[in-house]
Amino acid sequence: MARGWPVTLRDGQIGVRPLARRDATTWSRLRADNLEWLAPWEATLPPGAGPPPISYTTMISGLRRRAREGSVMPFAVTWDGQMVGQLTVNAITGGSAQSSSIGYWVARSYAGRGITPTAVALVTDHLLGPAGLHRVEIAIRPENAASLRVVEKLGFQRIGIAPRYLHIAGDWQDHVLFQLTSEDVPEGVLRRWHQRRV
Repeated sequence: MARGWPVTLRDGQIGVRPLARRDATTWSRLRADNLEWLAPWEATLPPGAGPPPISYTTMISGLRRRAREGSVMPFAVTWDGQMVGQLTVNAITGGSAQSSSIGYWVARSYAGRGITPTAVALVTDHLLGPAGLHRVEIAIRPENAASLRVVEKLGFQRIGIAPRYLHIAGDWQDHVLFQLTSEDVPEGVLRRWHQRRV
């Protein structure tokens, strides 16, 4: 089990909690309702990588197993307690790296309310604090203006371009890499986000 998992985090109306089997209906509805909104940024499996999960149950079982092993933290993003998106901490690495990466999505009808930056700030503070990690990375396609605004708002530092970094929407796509380390935000990401919003 990863240090600091499972955990539920809140800031006002916005929260994150462990993704659960009971979220299947809501998750499926959100994904179906937001297919066009999410498709350009959606991770896909390259040829030869095996079949994608055939159901939410299969996906969540795999995520929960990997969470027990300490390599991921799968969160439901919530607004007033209602699931409106997902945030997953991937590639949790210990040893001399002490790092992880974050991926996220939110339903289009909830975009623009500060939900995603707040959720990312909550989780980043948790990773760099109680979970004991040193570095958090976010990889974003250069065309994804909404996600680029999230890292800009939170002060993630751009560290470079990774050519053909992830298989997205059916092809290998370049990504811009951003990071924060524990030294970058001794006051915490959420606190800095609140100060910038004033």
